[in-house]
Amino acid sequence: MIRKASLDSIPLQSPTKPQFPRGLNRSNTLPRVPQLETKSRRKNSELDKLAIDPDVLVRIRRWILGVAIVDFDVDTGPVITGIYPPLVVFPAEEENIAFSAFPDSPQFEDGSQNHSFRVREQDLSLQSGRRPAAAKDGFMYGFAHFTQRKDASSKRGYEQRSLVVLTHHPFPAFFARITALLGPLFQQHGLPMLEAACHNIATWYQRSNPEPGMIAELGFLGTVFTVELPHSPDQQQLAPKAYDPHQHILASSSAFTPPPLLLFEAALSHLWSLWECLVLCEPLLVFGASPAQTSQAVWWLRDLLRPIPFTGDMRPYFTIHDTEHAALASRLPPAAGRILGVTNPVFERACAHWPHVLSLGRRVPLNTATHGASAGNTRARAGPEPGWKTRTHKRYVSKDRQLLRRLEIACASGSDAERIAVSLELRRHFHARTTELLVPLARYLHTLIPTPAERAAAPKAPLRMRVFSAPAFLESLKTGAGAALPFRSTARRKEFYERWLRTPAFGVWLGLQEGIVQGVLESG
Repeated sequence: MIRKASLDSIPLQSPTKPQFPRGLNRSNTLPRVPQLETKSRRKNSELDKLAIDPDVLVRIRRWILGVAIVDFDVDTGPVITGIYPPLVVFPAEEENIAFSAFPDSPQFEDGSQNHSFRVREQDLSLQSGRRPAAAKDGFMYGFAHFTQRKDASSKRGYEQRSLVVLTHHPFPAFFARITALLGPLFQQHGLPMLEAACHNIATWYQRSNPEPGMIAELGFLGTVFTVELPHSPDQQQLAPKAYDPHQHILASSSAFTPPPLLLFEAALSHLWSLWECLVLCEPLLVFGASPAQTSQAVWWLRDLLRPIPFTGDMRPYFTIHDTEHAALASRLPPAAGRILGVTNPVFERACAHWPHVLSLGRRVPLNTATHGASAGNTRARAGPEPGWKTRTHKRYVSKDRQLLRRLEIACASGSDAERIAVSLELRRHFHARTTELLVPLARYLHTLIPTPAERAAAPKAPLRMRVFSAPAFLESLKTGAGAALPFRSTARRKEFYERWLRTPAFGVWLGLQEGIVQGVLESG
């Protein structure tokens, strides 16, 4: 159900009709896998026998690629036992999904948790026609509901299973809610609940793909979600002070349950340094006691950067079994903007040379009985003591000490509602700081646009912006109104901007701004 107010602003288009007849089963509609890719760990299940109407499949794929069921096999580890609607994946993708669906260390004897991950898609030139068009960023996103319960019939003594929603849309707050609702119901009712969920998804906004900026009421398994999509990947989805994340979902934000503030409790006074490192595209290793912690925190940190483009490689939950483990966690210096969310203490040794480490939670001894490493079922503490450690960074801007005090009080004695409210205030604060960072740059760029007099003097000449000059911009900091950010000194301000102008994020941001201005010049 769509809010009437949003219909006039949403362009409609007819869905593309599938190029195959109705009534074909999976074996007749899915392309054959090349011989070189047949080595797969995947097991057959009842899911592979489920048929689906092609028109329904087209509508489902606007939102999700499919829902994977991952079970733990005592001989081979996590194995995908089926994906519905049927989806062909490469063996490397399959392995990454399977291992990312499970915690890398034991969390509890009986219980469940939700987390998310991001895995790279394989060479798109090899998969033409095998599944929907790939995401623009080349990644699949997984939103997992992991369940573990005692089972005397299992050799391990436990049944371990994950339900994973796979999608190309980086909408963590939205899909976290979907997975949290579907996971327990699937565990209780099985395949009929999964079929019902996918058919619900097929009814969402049937006339076109999810549209940027749309606000819709989406029914799902007896619940109606009010969801707002971002206008672009780098747009800030701002929340008013009276905002309730349980009633209105800002799709691109991080989840607000549990209150995000608690993730950073041991590092509250260092949040301003952490924000600066994110802006400067510094690599960051994020340790947590669980994938639920790391994935919520990494999405939260990514959100704070908007409207600056994200140009790094973020992994909300990254395991030692990922096929890119050797490349992303090697002894080489980490790439600019890389953010890894990890739980296995192996990373503390492998990434000891990384310049910045954020360990989540409160500064208390970890319970080694519940936070051990998975390798050999040892009981080593999962990573460093909670807090912030940096080898190189010295803060450039002043803290907001009144806000810091409110954060500390909410952590110490606040209710969940108060902690969510302060988490939202913290999010607004850093969104504002990111925007303030761009103020002097926007002012300088305005001086590069041809004036009306210049346009009139050369009416037939092609209009273009003048070339950005780093020295001229830095000089403008002295003569202009200055940056809105509360830098600790003018020297520190100059040094900060000098560093930011060398980041890949600045290059992308500048290209986007030049494109916007050039479009206006050419049209007018």
